[in-house]
Amino acid sequence: MFEKTYYATHPTMMDGASNEELRDRYLVGGLFRTGELVLTYSHGERFIIGGVVPTGGALFLPVQTEPASAAGHPLLERREMSVVNIGSDAGAVEVDGQRLDLAPREALYIPMGSKDVRFSGDGARFYLLSVPAHRACALRKLSLDEVKPMHRGSLETSNARSIYQLILPHTCDSASLCLGMTILEPGSVWNTMPPHLHERRSEIYLYFDLEPDDRVFHYMGQPDQLRHMVMGNEEVVISPPWSVHMGCGTRSYSFIWAMAGENLDYNDMDVQDICQLC
Repeated sequence: MFEKTYYATHPTMMDGASNEELRDRYLVGGLFRTGELVLTYSHGERFIIGGVVPTGGALFLPVQTEPASAAGHPLLERREMSVVNIGSDAGAVEVDGQRLDLAPREALYIPMGSKDVRFSGDGARFYLLSVPAHRACALRKLSLDEVKPMHRGSLETSNARSIYQLILPHTCDSASLCLGMTILEPGSVWNTMPPHLHERRSEIYLYFDLEPDDRVFHYMGQPDQLRHMVMGNEEVVISPPWSVHMGCGTRSYSFIWAMAGENLDYNDMDVQDICQLC
């Protein structure tokens, strides 16, 4: 069922790791394949990370096949899920018989206990994130128009951006999942300024709205042991709790950030002095 499993890592595992080893441990690629539903699994907060590109018919969220003790159970039996359409055209998600149309950049929160989830719509590209849940919240569709964006940064510092908090307590109830979208202004390339850590939760980044020849340099590691990975359009990076969050692109772009862990407080972060990073 899962194309790849990513295991939780200790920061010392980065010592001496090659670029290819870093990419193998933290970068998730190849999620968006025409006519397929692709799922991967991360032991960091037990995230399921997936992509769906329906063509010519509906694709279904599978029942569990692994481990053996879970075989045959609905995937969301004890999980909640978010869906974001990052495609150029609208698509639809049907949850236990209820159809919800998602325009580009619209999101959907799917509660724990949902049994039958299917995806359709040529031109839609659905990004999936799921984490364990302890309670079922309400099914809800989310649009950027409903959310008052946080405007941060400036063109002078190349990090003017709008932050849309989509799944957080003040916008959409969830058990442990937090999710939002950040859109950089033309001419801005730096994200997530100032750099910071989340000791009490892992974070997942999906970079998109990049041209084929553009890249994002995603920085990770402890503040005094920084490394970087070069990422392309629609690639995902797993950022452990001990890793700095910071990135810079060759042009403006968008990214979806998702967190899960001990709390739902967006501002729970340890801000780092960029002049002290090395």
